[in-house]
Parts: sequence; structure tokens; C-alpha cells
Amino acid sequence: MQLLRKLGFPLSLIYALVVYIRNYLYDLGIFTSKSFDTRTICVGNLSVGGTGKTPMIEFLVANARAGTKLAILSRGYGRKSKGYLLAGEQTTVDQLGDEPYQICKKFPHVAVAVDAERQHGISELEKTVEPDLILLDDAFQHRKVRCDHYILLTSYSNLYVDDWYLPTGNLRDSKKEAKRAHIVVVTKCPAELDKKEEQYILKKLNPKAHQKVVFSYLDYNTSVKGGGKTYSLEELKGMEITLVTGIANPRPLVSFLEEQGINFEHKAYSDHHFFTEKEIEMFRSKKMVLTTEKDYVRLEGRLDNLFYLGVKHKFFGGGEEVLLKVLNTPKVKD
Repeated sequence: MQLLRKLGFPLSLIYALVVYIRNYLYDLGIFTSKSFDTRTICVGNLSVGGTGKTPMIEFLVANARAGTKLAILSRGYGRKSKGYLLAGEQTTVDQLGDEPYQICKKFPHVAVAVDAERQHGISELEKTVEPDLILLDDAFQHRKVRCDHYILLTSYSNLYVDDWYLPTGNLRDSKKEAKRAHIVVVTKCPAELDKKEEQYILKKLNPKAHQKVVFSYLDYNTSVKGGGKTYSLEELKGMEITLVTGIANPRPLVSFLEEQGINFEHKAYSDHHFFTEKEIEMFRSKKMVLTTEKDYVRLEGRLDNLFYLGVKHKFFGGGEEVLLKVLNTPKVKD
């Protein structure tokens, strides 16, 4: 795989050129961006997958000021539907995509919609839902919409400043576009990150005067759930467990379970993988299938031995307060 990525370096130069020209045309105003009356907050990254966007959206939803009428707009990656779709009681994970469906199930009071055309999706939400705030999931590179605030996520183990363009690296947008972020969140840090390392990362990121940088780590639940049952992590020790992941970077979860002294076999699949009947049959032969919450919504109802381990962001220092200030700041009217 690494060899193929190196061989793809000439393609990455072409990709980088296309990205540069596209952003330059937006900066000149030849390609135009549109603002909306509804306040919008974009959560995204410069790379492909693995930075914790869904837990960040969930954090924002859970901490929005009481009475705020919220809507979430996502592309709905991997869904089997087209165009604009507002989630309802009968909407399936295949129609919505795994991440929007997960949020929809967890926060039924929030309007969740999918549309690859973000301008159109926002317009539809304004007409049908009339929200106070729209959270745009994974939309940092979608410059057709000009948001009120941008939250940029970058993983501790693969900072965007150290990355390179696809297909050699994981960047899908220019590092220079980080300048549009109001907050940069360094995610998936070690739980014991020291101040010296924070300062080293800050120096590498070199934030602009208007930017705040916060640090977070993944805080996994102390128990797993599924089928109306709950087991503590302590109870998992000695059990026969198959870990199934269809996420961009399962390494933090694998490391966490190993640190807990839990033994397991790991079946790793690509991000947003839709499991085949053959794979489901294989999972049914296992004693316990443990997975992520995102994978759980794609497997729920198809297995009786299925459990998931939830996760959320925890922030160092005053990071949470920085995010909440942006989240609950009213829109400035022109």
C-alpha cells in the first residue's frame, strides 16, 4: 500500500494543482460562495476521514443552548439515496448514511438532512425546518457555502501540516485553507498530553491571530451495549470477542482495548463499509461481536451477538469553553 502511494506521487502533484486553482478562483470571486440567513457552523478537516467529526457534531448538539432549534446537514457518504433527504421515522441507514443515521437515532429532536449540494440542502432546511442553527458535517472543502464559523479537526498522529496530497498522502485540500478556520481542534491526543508537547504542536500549526487551538482526546465508555444488554469493560476480560471496524482509523480503539487487557480478534474493513451477507454469516458464528457506534447502526438487527463501545471528545484546559462560546454566539445580522 505504501509503495502504491509513493508511485502515485506524480498524480498527487496534479491533484495539488487542481486544488490550488480551485481555491484561487474562489479567493478571486470568480467562483462564488453564498451566505445564508440561518447561522451555520462547519465541522470538517483537510484530510480524508479519521479525525472524529461525528463525535464533535454530537458534542455540539449535546451542548447547544436550551431552546435552540438545531439542524444537521451532511453529504451522507455511502448512502443509497440521491439528492436532498430529510430524515423521518421510516428513514433507513441505507438511505441516510451511517454517520447521519447515528446522530438521528441519538438525537431524535434534531432535524438531520443529507444533500451533496450544500447550498440546496441549506435552502431546503430553511424552508421546511426553519432552524436557528445548522451544523454542516464534513463541509470544510465545500466553498460554495460561506459559513459563520469553521471548526477544523486534525489528528494528533497525522497533523495536516505534516501531510501531503492524495493519493500519496491523505490531504484533500490545501494546508493553506486552514486559515479559514476559527477553531482548530487537535483530536485523538494521548490522555496525558503535556504542556511542552502542546507548545510544540502549536508552533507547528502556527495559528493566525483570529484562531484558537484546542486539544482533545477520545474518552471511551466504561461499558459496551447491545440488544438491551450491558457489559462493563472488566466483564469483557476473558470473553471471546471479535472486534469489527469499518472506520478510517481503528488504531485508537484497538490500542484502548489492549490497554484494558481485553483480548480480541480484529476484523478491519474500509470506512463506511456495507457488510455483505457472507460477512454477516461469519459474524453470527462468533461469541460476541464488538464494534463502533457508527458500525453498529449498519449491523443492528442483523446480529444477536452485537455490542458497541461509545466514545466522545474530552478537552484539555479551556478547550470546551472555546467551542461553547462559538456554538452559542448569536448570528450578527448585516
